[in-house]
Amino acid sequence: MGPARMDGRVFLILFFINFVSAKHEQYIGYTVHGVGLRNQDDIAFLTQLQVELDLDVWSVGMVGGRDASIMVKPALKDQFLNALDKRGLRHYVERDNVYRALEEFDENFEQWKMIRNNAAAAPYNSYARYADIEAYLDRLGQEYPNIVTVVNAGNSFEGRPIKYVKISTTNFEDRNKPIYFMDAAMHSREWSTPPVALYTIHRLVEDLRVEDRDLLENIDWVILPVYNPDGYEYSHTDNRMWRRSRSYNASISAECYGADLNRNFDIFFGQISVSSNPCSDIYPGPYANSEIETQHVRDMFYQYLDRTQIYMNIHTYGSYVLYGFDNETLPSNAAQLHHVAAAMGAHIDAKKLPEARYYSVGNSAFVLYAASGTAQDYAQNIGIPFSYTLELPDYNKYGFLVPAEYIPQINGETYAGIAESARMSYQFYRHRLN
Repeated sequence: MGPARMDGRVFLILFFINFVSAKHEQYIGYTVHGVGLRNQDDIAFLTQLQVELDLDVWSVGMVGGRDASIMVKPALKDQFLNALDKRGLRHYVERDNVYRALEEFDENFEQWKMIRNNAAAAPYNSYARYADIEAYLDRLGQEYPNIVTVVNAGNSFEGRPIKYVKISTTNFEDRNKPIYFMDAAMHSREWSTPPVALYTIHRLVEDLRVEDRDLLENIDWVILPVYNPDGYEYSHTDNRMWRRSRSYNASISAECYGADLNRNFDIFFGQISVSSNPCSDIYPGPYANSEIETQHVRDMFYQYLDRTQIYMNIHTYGSYVLYGFDNETLPSNAAQLHHVAAAMGAHIDAKKLPEARYYSVGNSAFVLYAASGTAQDYAQNIGIPFSYTLELPDYNKYGFLVPAEYIPQINGETYAGIAESARMSYQFYRHRLN
């Protein structure tokens, strides 16, 4: 590499460092705190405190095994810590400088991209921008027209097409085949989720192996890599920790945008783990299905409802496979739901890194926390037999800022779980037909 090219790369890195420093200034003084949990009442206490102090709960934790992780604004830090002390909760500092952590993540990611010239061509191995993801889907549709159909579910609030792919060897016409419906990036900042969806597409289309041919021949696939394109792009350009959609209604708030898309579905709406504050990360929206993105996915559910056997709503982080309902009741097929979820978790665990947690499996209200208006509960309630929330790993230290070099590992291990859940869903679908 010549001196001129090297100098150019150094200049770009220095320019980018200055740019991201400005972008993340809103997080100066923010800290992340770990909180020990003794019982479910402690989780309920933190959920209420989240609403009262507008806390950003990175991870709710799990009694007996996992501490909660909570990001706090500097102005509310003392009030937050005093509340924990008053209740007698053990706590400690996980990140003493969120601003610097965000800077370091972006700096490292930019340098990582510079040594990977094929990042745009292989968005499943990167934290790709939405335009690159769109281009990848369109390319597959053109190159593999016999099995890949690219569909625009409709436009987002800001006018971006919400594209997904249908993958089928029978043009979605064989009613003996179940549908596996998967989506990712419902929450904008969960960057490690689109690569999993994209890698699944890649393995089914571009890199189909002999041992996986049954996944293509026996099952039809609906895969939506980016549920929330407006928020996802905003998390790349303006606010790395953005979670919500980007809708705007001045009659509700002149300064705050969006809603939590995983509180916006018409089931138990507005009842559990929500805030009436339109600036809150858990604001459910003014009414059920208020967000255009929710409406599009709801319509997709109904469009494919008769054959959809499994719905996988991919999030991060925590290493969980969860199912409903969040009102602390169980679906009638709870035993089968748990069976498939446990098999999925076990197949992921077989390939995980030593430092990663083993997957926890169970009802979301008991294993993680209860929330109303979730996609998981809505899909289960309208008749999709196996509806799950999948939470990817963070390796116990990165939270939402998992370095890009972990992407291939997360993709590979998660695909093993997806493949197993798909095979099991096929068997249950065959039984359903008989």
